[in-house]
Amino acid sequence: MEVAGLVLPVFAIIVTGWLAGWLGYLSRSLADGLVQFAYNVAMPALLFVTIAQEPARNLLEWRFLLAFGGGSLLCFALVFLPARAGEAHDLASSTMRGMTAAMTNTGLVALPILHAIYGQPAVLPAAVATVFVAAVMFPATVILLESDKSGTLGSKAHPMTLAKQIVLNPMVLSTLLGLAWAIAGLPIPAPVAAYLNIIAAALTPCALFAIGLGLSVEGLRANLAASLVLAAVKLMIMPAIVYGIAVASGLNPLYTVAAVICAAVPTAKTVYVLAHAYKVEEPLVAGTVSITTMLSVATLLGWLYLLSELPTGTR
Repeated sequence: MEVAGLVLPVFAIIVTGWLAGWLGYLSRSLADGLVQFAYNVAMPALLFVTIAQEPARNLLEWRFLLAFGGGSLLCFALVFLPARAGEAHDLASSTMRGMTAAMTNTGLVALPILHAIYGQPAVLPAAVATVFVAAVMFPATVILLESDKSGTLGSKAHPMTLAKQIVLNPMVLSTLLGLAWAIAGLPIPAPVAAYLNIIAAALTPCALFAIGLGLSVEGLRANLAASLVLAAVKLMIMPAIVYGIAVASGLNPLYTVAAVICAAVPTAKTVYVLAHAYKVEEPLVAGTVSITTMLSVATLLGWLYLLSELPTGTR
């Protein structure tokens, strides 16, 4: 597989978006609209149409969950525990540092990249990883921040409210609907499938262009050393841990590639949303999101080269 030929055009879209914003050709504020469309419309369409047409027995692969989920939690602990052990960081600060190194941007980066390179078969494991982040990592972060009682949201995030937010998350909801459709064994009418596929095709260009358009280097000067350490954990250590678990558990090649790539993409911008809402480590999180986004161009290419010999059986 000619990895560079497949990956570089994908990242060229990110660079194009960054140049459009940097040169003033397009307003950076447009990135929010593109992300909203990708997140709330294109991605759910892709997740539903992919999962709904998959045999129900193929929908859950415990080895993938063990590799990606276990690697995510291990990397969180790797950063959280040392930070918490010292007196300089409280629970909220330690939580944000840990999640900055472990919460990955599966939905807006890994999923479109895997879809562009490996095609439709790679969407399913990326969808599982996306749901794990949305249904496990995100609420765990909120619970820890609430436990510290230092956030600005206070007692607003009640368990039932949090559960409702998770279930109604576009990625989670579309995945659950797709699962129900697949379990029922119902076919998707051809016009409906065509309609969903047209919308889904917009995910890759919209999501990647928006990432580049909204990329800012202003936060890089703040906490640069700490951001670089967290970036190293996120882009190098976490994928290595995930790969080790995948190999040890006998995960199949395509799912191994998907697990590693999902682990190797930049820190999720959701982490910054939480940091901003709770007023915890905002400059550090913003800087790390920017650094991991830029450095991932090189590190992801490296991981894809290392994984290119695996017989994935896809295009």
